[in-house]
Amino acid sequence: MSSSNKTPQDTARAQTLGIFARFVKDTELDTRMLGMLGAMLLIWVSFDLLSGGLFLTPRNLWNLSVQTASVSIMATGMVLVIVTRHIDLSVGSILGVVGMIMGVTQAEILPNLIGFDHPLTWLIALIVGLICGVSIGALHGCVIAYLKVPAFIVTLGGLLVWRGAAWWITSGRTVAPMDSHFRLMGGGPFGAIGEIASWVFAIVVCIGIGVLILNGRKQRIRFMFPLRPLWAEYLLMGMGTLLILVITVVMNSYPWPTRTAAKFAEENGIVAPEGGLIIGHGYAIPVILAIVVGILMTFIVTRTRFGRYVFAIGGNLEAAELGGINTRWVTMKIFMLMGGLCAIAGSISTARLNAATNAQGTLDELLVIAAAVIGGTSLSGGIGTVVGAMLGALLMQSLQSGMVLLGIDTPLQNIVVGFVLVVAVWLDTLYRRHSK
Repeated sequence: MSSSNKTPQDTARAQTLGIFARFVKDTELDTRMLGMLGAMLLIWVSFDLLSGGLFLTPRNLWNLSVQTASVSIMATGMVLVIVTRHIDLSVGSILGVVGMIMGVTQAEILPNLIGFDHPLTWLIALIVGLICGVSIGALHGCVIAYLKVPAFIVTLGGLLVWRGAAWWITSGRTVAPMDSHFRLMGGGPFGAIGEIASWVFAIVVCIGIGVLILNGRKQRIRFMFPLRPLWAEYLLMGMGTLLILVITVVMNSYPWPTRTAAKFAEENGIVAPEGGLIIGHGYAIPVILAIVVGILMTFIVTRTRFGRYVFAIGGNLEAAELGGINTRWVTMKIFMLMGGLCAIAGSISTARLNAATNAQGTLDELLVIAAAVIGGTSLSGGIGTVVGAMLGALLMQSLQSGMVLLGIDTPLQNIVVGFVLVVAVWLDTLYRRHSK
């Protein structure tokens, strides 16, 4: 169609697309990330309407954040695994066996040595869990990297072996209760940092966003890279700050249960007002842990030699080897890191349940892989982001949480999750094809 034959509607559409394209180019926002955020917003609004306004309540959103923590932590490690063209099907089973080991350590072994609820119990149990998780990851990485057994087979075997090991440790018996300090990592009224600390945390994060953006601009000037327009820098800074403040308001809007608040007031000699004492939860400790892990993993991926090696291997394995990268050792470290992240996730899961069971982490591998792929990690390797994987974990958990509110049975929930994973891979394939 020639320019003279264009209708006013075609011209308006072209101008609109041009404005949007310029906006995306100037702000350097990832269009796939924007699409995922749009899909998540649609899911939230839909579930809120279908549930009669229950989904977008502070209580449900607070619980959603806690439920997402363990999966998002493991998803950050799965990004590195998939970027290097591997896969890890054993993450749920590793979580289960490490959670059981930590449970037995603090509920049955340490009480005989230092007594139950000792101030160091939680720390010893966590260290034991981390050692076990990293060791399991090292075993997987060694077999994959040095014995050249495909990661699919190794981790599929690990899925079966470690799930059986979790049962074998206690012959299927549930271990409880957990140490009171350890339980704080699972959330709950006492497993949150409170309103004041949440605002302090939010302010620190907002300042951090500003510092990162300004530092990034200085680095671009230093190396003579193209600069974003100043309005784009300020817009990104404002959007990030606004998002953090809104999230903090929501986290603080969910109060403690009435009885828990009344008991707390009685134990601490606080005179409760006539309507009862209202104490906001604030950010849950597992959410703080997930955020810290996300920041550290982003730093590792984008600012360290190890992170550059990971993406180099995923982009072209032969070129990476010719460039002098010890690809086998890097691969082994990736799976060790994955095992350590599974241990952290296992501590959160065990603390939330206040018990260690042999069924912990069942099908978590599906959620973790789906979160990474939906978050933009390409199964063909070489491409992926930590932030995208964490948002993907939130999207997957939102689907599950919404279906639970609607009373949908677990088998149907699994069908939906599996369908979403297939669609995500299909969309990823289309995106790669059209971006070439």
